[in-house]
Amino acid sequence: MASLLDPDARGRVILVGAGPGDPGLLTVRAVEALRLADVVVHDGLIDDRVLALAPGTAQRISVAKRRARHTLPQEAINALIVAHVRAGSVVVRLKGGDPFIFGRGGEEVEAVRAAGLAVEVIPGVSAALGCAAEAMLPLTHRDHSSAVTFVAGQCKGLTDQDWSGLAGQGRTLVIYMGVATAEAIADKLMADGVAPDMPVAVLEKGTLPGRRALRTLLADLGAMVAREQVASPAIIVVGEVVELSDAEDRLAGYARVAESVGSLSA
Repeated sequence: MASLLDPDARGRVILVGAGPGDPGLLTVRAVEALRLADVVVHDGLIDDRVLALAPGTAQRISVAKRRARHTLPQEAINALIVAHVRAGSVVVRLKGGDPFIFGRGGEEVEAVRAAGLAVEVIPGVSAALGCAAEAMLPLTHRDHSSAVTFVAGQCKGLTDQDWSGLAGQGRTLVIYMGVATAEAIADKLMADGVAPDMPVAVLEKGTLPGRRALRTLLADLGAMVAREQVASPAIIVVGEVVELSDAEDRLAGYARVAESVGSLSA
């Protein structure tokens, strides 16, 4: 089957992962797709330098989403995409990170296919991978972690999620969309048996101007997010691998307090 990137093919959707923010992390195929776009339907956090890669004649439509405030519900976004494709446009649906990791890309693919239209997905560097690499934080490591799990910190409410066994010794847990619920996340993990002195990193605005990589202990996570006024986008990494990162300690006397908390939890 011919690639949907054929410039002569009209009336189709290309779902493109824009990566965590830095335009330099776009794939070559993503850039090719943007250059073909008649319409770009994009998330709110897409860098202007990425949007500039589309032709000047391309229509740019923001469907920005924020916590508790969506410009358009998902069903309306699906309908918008389908309508433009049916009009014969090449629609690039541009998403932060990777479309299939907490990006609702699967829902949009289903909607396009249900309408009988052509769709292609171009993966992107996920926020977890891009931000962790920038902070020199290996999500897996032979000596520290043989498994990594991605979860959403506000997907259908924390009470609906079972995280038992996802964090702890030899495992790494990466939490998307967890800033607003950081204190509840820490309480949930400690109630599930994760040690209060487990190292935690918060990677804020990764690969973007103003980025920060902060490190503390699980017991201090909620307090640190409040103290440092951490804002989205940010991911939370829980696990021993955090100690290997370049993140800055944000708990006074980090090593001393870690030893103290560790002795209490022993």
